[in-house]
Amino acid sequence: MNIKQRLIVLSFLQFFIWGSWLISTGSYLFSIGFSGIQIGSVFSTLGIASLIMPAVMGIVADRFMNAERLLGITHLIGAICLIVASFVQSPAIMFWVMLLNSMAYMPTIALNNAVCYRILSNNGLDVQKSFPPIRVWGTIGFIVAMWFVDLTGFSKSNLQFYVAAAAAIGMGLYSLSMPACPPLQTEKKSSLTAQLGLDAFVLLKQEKFFVFFLFSMLLGAALQITNTFGGSFLMDFAKDYPNSFVVKHDLVMLSLSQVSETVFILTIPFFLKKFGIKMVMLFSMIAWVLRFALFGIGDPGNGMIFLVASMIVYGMAFDFFNISGSLFIEKETPGSMRASAQGLFMMVTNGLGAIIGSYGSGWVVDYFTADMGTPNEFKDWPSIWFAFAGYAMVLVVFFPLLFRYRHFPEDEMDAIRRKTQL
Repeated sequence: MNIKQRLIVLSFLQFFIWGSWLISTGSYLFSIGFSGIQIGSVFSTLGIASLIMPAVMGIVADRFMNAERLLGITHLIGAICLIVASFVQSPAIMFWVMLLNSMAYMPTIALNNAVCYRILSNNGLDVQKSFPPIRVWGTIGFIVAMWFVDLTGFSKSNLQFYVAAAAAIGMGLYSLSMPACPPLQTEKKSSLTAQLGLDAFVLLKQEKFFVFFLFSMLLGAALQITNTFGGSFLMDFAKDYPNSFVVKHDLVMLSLSQVSETVFILTIPFFLKKFGIKMVMLFSMIAWVLRFALFGIGDPGNGMIFLVASMIVYGMAFDFFNISGSLFIEKETPGSMRASAQGLFMMVTNGLGAIIGSYGSGWVVDYFTADMGTPNEFKDWPSIWFAFAGYAMVLVVFFPLLFRYRHFPEDEMDAIRRKTQL
């Protein structure tokens, strides 16, 4: 295989692991008696781990260990945690097991990006043009995993964790075979912060990065909401639409969101070049408003078109802040701190953002749940989704006012270069 094909496999496996359990675990935990806030607590482990581990692992990759080796080791540790999780039915114990799993898995997303960027650069390839078509295979891996656990029935049981563990073992071993990505050797650093590899936190002193990371965190909260309760929402239609395809194969339905991702990922180079990161992230926020609002009015009957439309806009909602944000950091930060900066991006989106989204969404779901914990329990899903849509609308209003970043299209940049040369 050539280098792009090898990176495609790396990306596929990375997200196959996550797709095997992320969307389906919420429904599984509801089925064994977990409440909304308990499920939110379990999913908050993604955020808690992301507060520390991606940044720490980014530092290790920047300073001490080959990134591809670190990637492989963390996936093998995650596989052990997933196997243990398959035996757990206590909310308290599940929290700690999934916290350990998250501490192993969450830094691998940024590490995977860093490995891909480094290998592409080492082979003389343009990262902004070459990475999106590679990253799209990660989304395909996520979709394949969702379809597999859905069609096999594993999504309704603990067997989903075994699927994820097997993929994690394969990913760990495969990562160790990738081209070497040793730490970048830079000049000796004098400050303690620099010696520890915390250079990326200096970026927060710049207004554009501070605002960028702040809204990335708030968008990360929006992502966690749909990850945590999207499947449970569709499953609740079983009361009124017991024979609906949406109910019988909720993960296949939700996978349309990831199919949409594969399309929007390929449009990222065009949109970044044409509009810049500010407009691209604003498009993402508008898409989040639509994602939640369309869920609020959709159903498997006459409202099916709204459910499908919600899946379609998800691709823009996710890709236009997650993938574009990662590429923005790659372009705007010095090479000596890029892995650390990617880790910081993960920390605010899947760290602080995930914690806010997990506990906040769990509280909202329980607030709009009548007779909670009883056989007659009823969730007012329209009110739940409209509340989330309102949250996203607030971001739409304030982001363009606070994020002061000027994008120069290529033709303007050429004119600036010519003036500079005169």
